[in-house]
Amino acid sequence: MCNLYANTTAQEAMRGLFKVAPERDRLGNEQPRTAIWPKYDAPVVRLDENGDRELVLMKWGFLTPKTSAKTGRPLKPDAWNNARDDKVASSGLWKSSFAARRCLVPVSAFREAKGRNPATDFWFGLAAEADDDRPPFAFAGLWRDGQPGVDGEEGDWLTHTVVTTVANELVKPVHPTRMPVILDPGDYDAWLDGSESEAGKLLRPYPAEKMRIVRQGVGITSDKDQ
Repeated sequence: MCNLYANTTAQEAMRGLFKVAPERDRLGNEQPRTAIWPKYDAPVVRLDENGDRELVLMKWGFLTPKTSAKTGRPLKPDAWNNARDDKVASSGLWKSSFAARRCLVPVSAFREAKGRNPATDFWFGLAAEADDDRPPFAFAGLWRDGQPGVDGEEGDWLTHTVVTTVANELVKPVHPTRMPVILDPGDYDAWLDGSESEAGKLLRPYPAEKMRIVRQGVGITSDKDQ
């Protein structure tokens, strides 16, 4: 499961790639993010109330309440940073967002780990272009405003999650079962504003030949060039 990714694409470049007008860029002075973990802020593209694309910051992971089995007292809520493609239309946690609140999650690379003590970190990205060793892309995402059952500040968070599908041949040796859904730019409109049926057809593995491993090693927990 994906629990770490990076987005080092410049803010202006994100606006161009995702066709967001400058006045609907809500990021402020956004800086490159070489490591994005669950419960931390990340840029997300969604449709506003008028159906226009906007860039906003969201915490990564839908939150659900958690209590101690021994004392019954509230604990820090769980963060669900991945949503399975075969559950998004039926699971109570995901289905309303899949129906009405789909988003694009800007990415430059994502990490999967293999083995234990120590694990080897593998960072995956798109095949490099001549002038960009980290071509930007987008995960298929879902979002929601407010976290039902979660008290305090966290209960008011704006959050997103990443949809996953079966692993392709590049990712499979590292993570045998799952990988994030990567969308082609030509499919952004259908994901953001298409029917559930149209969106569901986009939930498939990205072609392995269009990807590469951009970094690997022990303790590589950020996509930062050495």
